[in-house]
Amino acid sequence: MNAAELAAGREAAVTALTRSFLPLHKRAFGVATGTAAALGIFLATAVVLLRSDHDVPLWLLQEYFSGYSVTWVGALIGAAWAFFAGFVMGWFLAFARNVLVGALIIYIRTKADLVQSRDLLDHI
Repeated sequence: MNAAELAAGREAAVTALTRSFLPLHKRAFGVATGTAAALGIFLATAVVLLRSDHDVPLWLLQEYFSGYSVTWVGALIGAAWAFFAGFVMGWFLAFARNVLVGALIIYIRTKADLVQSRDLLDHI
């Protein structure tokens, strides 16, 4: 490898590392998680209704989602509840990740500053 390839590889690694520490957008992550949860509940109910296979205990979801039943209307109600629950879960997950990554960055910077100034008194 020549010097140009090494510099390009290092620049790509720094860019990838920088992107990995960027904060997650809480609302966007919440919407994505909520949409996935809503589609999952709706499709699970639709599959049970289309196959007429009532051996699947989806009716237990009515304990968590008020108004849910294994019907087409219940599938829509369950999808709405799942979107809400998924949004809250995704928003909180992004929030917690952002807080933890921020704390990690503060820790790493503080430790690096301490290492740099460890022998400060030797130079005075």
